Amino acid sequence: MKFENPLVTGKLIKRYKRFLTDVMLDSGEVVTAHCTSTGAMLGLLNEGARVWLSPATNPERKLKYTWEMVESDGVKVGVNTSHPNNLTQEAIEADLIPELTGYAKIRREVKYGTNSRIDLLLQDGAKPDCYVEVKNVHLRRGVLVEFPDAVTERGAKHLREMAEMVAQGYRAAMVYVVQRDDCDRFSLAKDIDPVYAATAAHVFAAGVEAYAYACDMQDDGIRLYRNLTIDL
Repeated sequence: MKFENPLVTGKLIKRYKRFLTDVMLDSGEVVTAHCTSTGAMLGLLNEGARVWLSPATNPERKLKYTWEMVESDGVKVGVNTSHPNNLTQEAIEADLIPELTGYAKIRREVKYGTNSRIDLLLQDGAKPDCYVEVKNVHLRRGVLVEFPDAVTERGAKHLREMAEMVAQGYRAAMVYVVQRDDCDRFSLAKDIDPVYAATAAHVFAAGVEAYAYACDMQDDGIRLYRNLTIDL
C-alpha cells in the first residue's frame, strides 16, 4: 500500500477527544490531525514523539491531516486503523498469506451474523467460504505485541460470530495486522480485556484460525509481509 501523497513530519503535542491529535510540524506550524484509532494507544502518546501525517486529498475536509505513524523506541508504528483491511487484501492477492490463498473472489464488508459485517469474504466455488476478520495491532510490551489495547466488546462479538460460521461448515480466520516490525511473537492482552482473551481461546480451540503478520513501515507506504508466532 502506497501513500497517495508524501507524508509530513512533526512532533506530537497531544491526542484528545479520541479522534483529535495536535502536532507541531517541522515547519513550526501547529495542526490538528485526525486519529482513526479508538484504542488506548499505550506507549504511543509521548509528548514530543516524532510523527508522520498524511495530507487530506479532499480539499473540503475539515481536518487536513491524518495521523499515520509515530516513532516508539526507534521504530515506526502505524496507528491508522483504516489500513489493515487493505493491507490484508493486498497480501492475500500477492500470495503473502499462504494460509488464505487459492480463492477466486474477495468481497468486502459482507453482512453476516447478528448485525455484523465481515471484513473480507473469500469465495471459490470449489471450497467453503472463508470469513476473515482483521484487527490492527500496535501495542508492544516486552518481547510481545498484543491485542487489544483497550476493552473491545465488539471484538468478542465478532469472535463468537466467526465460531458460528465454523460450526456451519465454513472457514473463519482472524488476521492480526501488526503495524510495526520489531517483534516476533504475538499474544492476547489478558490483563487488559480478559473477556476477549477467554473468548478468543475458546473459538480458536473450536476451529477459528488465527494469524499475525508484521508490517514493513516505510515513509512511502506499508507492506504486510512477515508471519509472527502466536503465543497464547
